[in-house]
Amino acid sequence: MKILCIGRNYPAHVAELGNNMPDEPVIFCKPDSAILAKRHPFIIPSWTQEVHHELEWVLRIGKVGKTIDEDFAWSYVDAMTVGIDFTARDIQRSLKAKGLPWEKSKGFDGSAAIGQWMPVGKSSDTHELQLDNQVGMLQKGNTGDMLFTVNQLIAHASRYFTLKTGDILFTGTPSGVAAVKAGDRLTASLDGTTCLQVDIR
Repeated sequence: MKILCIGRNYPAHVAELGNNMPDEPVIFCKPDSAILAKRHPFIIPSWTQEVHHELEWVLRIGKVGKTIDEDFAWSYVDAMTVGIDFTARDIQRSLKAKGLPWEKSKGFDGSAAIGQWMPVGKSSDTHELQLDNQVGMLQKGNTGDMLFTVNQLIAHASRYFTLKTGDILFTGTPSGVAAVKAGDRLTASLDGTTCLQVDIR
């Protein structure tokens, strides 16, 4: 099982971090050790001073596929939920400034919190799903604002990676990312259904 993540997929988030708008999906990976165990708190690592929450629509791949056509991409998804891509922002900034890969800031242990899986419908990815994350301040988003649709993401990723049953796709975060601190509780929902709660320590 692998975790594929999409960066810079919401224009407002691209702007808030001062990044350039991509002309194709930005893909990075997290190892399976990044998955935060169910009902476990997220413990801020000692080597970072600034961890941000990034709320995302998360999809699970239900069958093997390679070089998938956009028209059939949604049929490869068997479940959806919300997730938090925890990012050590200070480490990421330092690595980016040096022109180095920034997986250390994204793929560390426990950096991928994944909510309760929900079934998906048979429609294509023309969803406009509401994402909400309550933690002192509110991070909100709508999947209709994504720069690249799910069908486009799956088709693009499958050109480079064989998608396998159980693979997980984080589809990018809307604007409103912010630092977490010990004592916070993240409560994330998808279209009004609470799927994930994470305590920060």
